[in-house]
Amino acid sequence: MVKIMDLRRNGYLILFLVLLGGDYEVSVKGENNVVFSVEHKFGGRGRSVLKDLKDHDVHRHGRMLAAADFLLGGNGSPTGAALYFTKLSIGTPSKDYHVQVDTGSDLFWVNCARCLKCPTKSKLGIDLVQYDLQASTTGKFITCEQDVCTTMFDAASSECKVGKPCEYLVTYGDGSSTGGYFVKDNIYLDQVSGDYKTSSLQGSVAFGCSSQQSGDLGTSTNAVDGIIGFGEANSSVISQLAAAGTVKKMFAHCLDGVKGGGIFAIGQVVEPKVNSAPLLPNRAHYTLSLKDIEVGKEVLDIPTSLFESKSSKKAIIDSGTTLVYLPSKAYNALMNKLMSKQPQLKTHHLDGDFDCFIYSGNVDDGFPAVTFQFVGNLSLTAYPHDYLFEVRDNEWCIGWQEGTQGKDGNEIYLLGDLLLSNKLVLYDLEKQTIGWTQYDCSSSIKVKDETSGNVYTVGAHKISSASSLDSRMAFTFFFSVISFFCFLLK
Repeated sequence: MVKIMDLRRNGYLILFLVLLGGDYEVSVKGENNVVFSVEHKFGGRGRSVLKDLKDHDVHRHGRMLAAADFLLGGNGSPTGAALYFTKLSIGTPSKDYHVQVDTGSDLFWVNCARCLKCPTKSKLGIDLVQYDLQASTTGKFITCEQDVCTTMFDAASSECKVGKPCEYLVTYGDGSSTGGYFVKDNIYLDQVSGDYKTSSLQGSVAFGCSSQQSGDLGTSTNAVDGIIGFGEANSSVISQLAAAGTVKKMFAHCLDGVKGGGIFAIGQVVEPKVNSAPLLPNRAHYTLSLKDIEVGKEVLDIPTSLFESKSSKKAIIDSGTTLVYLPSKAYNALMNKLMSKQPQLKTHHLDGDFDCFIYSGNVDDGFPAVTFQFVGNLSLTAYPHDYLFEVRDNEWCIGWQEGTQGKDGNEIYLLGDLLLSNKLVLYDLEKQTIGWTQYDCSSSIKVKDETSGNVYTVGAHKISSASSLDSRMAFTFFFSVISFFCFLLK
């Protein structure tokens, strides 16, 4: 999910959110493995969800945050709209909350009691719950004089005085916003303790308590209780837990685009092995340097201007976006090459954004694979059954999309679940690498417990919404070590 985030504290514009990594406590020492259940907010392929899918990506590209480890629900079809949510417990006595998992953002926040314009109903089949600080015996305000507040801003604010709540306002690129104050309370995670076994892990982390919302956040019928980000910033839950020595700063996900469900794990994955490439430094999102795009065995000829070169091709890897977004020149070159393989086909538009056609044959026989080649000898391949999806009998639509912009106004390569499904994707934030391998995401992976040195098997999970998803599909994620939140263009 790509996001532009503005933070304000009592009227001061904050360009970057930084939480002091050591200002929280965790009850279990040593680096642990944790698991969560995550579910996609939409399910199934089909024409009925095309508009929801595109709308989600449009909103997402204005809202991006970071990541964690959960049990996931749903499946990885391109029309699944790429929103994952999981359930975790907060407070004493603990209550369950459903929060969106986003590898494109950093901040963790939940709706709070007496929130203004926060959603109260969801058609996802979940009961929305608002966090009440006064009802938790372990919950605490974060006040202005505390380091965890003062270090998250780039300048002191004379309006934030001793004893006052540390306030925030996040404005997303789609115009929606959430604002409130920071608190600290216990969260409860599933720690991997044996083969297919977990035990409870308790930690105390800082997070946002949303007291007001606007725009899509406050009106969405597919609402959840908040967002938990898996970005690299010190404010993300995974960064907080890693700084405390509770987990390693790495996580992996495996989205099952065939059967639904999958795996999302924080910690050291020892099986399967993956090929990795270095992340580009000083980027707001997980970004790789793209060399070429191959259609079949042919390198795509993408026209360049005087100001463009191969070194300017930066590709964002974002598990929170469903489709793949390409700069106009790359998109047109790719589409021309693909359709040249079937010159007799006539395309038509559905919902204004999808090129579709009628085809009765086997798409894997009739169309070529598309491979993205990255610097570092890493490649990512989409087969025809990945980038083509059947919306009704013999009517196929194409998952490639033209153009989305970064905050500098330039078009970007944004690679979502259309490419990432059915692969084990590993983010090693300690080594600053990202890698993947083709994998059966309905099977299992092996993770290492850093405290004992034991290696445990973590299986795929799938949690289902209580609502009727009909022909829609739900994606499933599974995190095994400790995982927490999302990401979008900042």
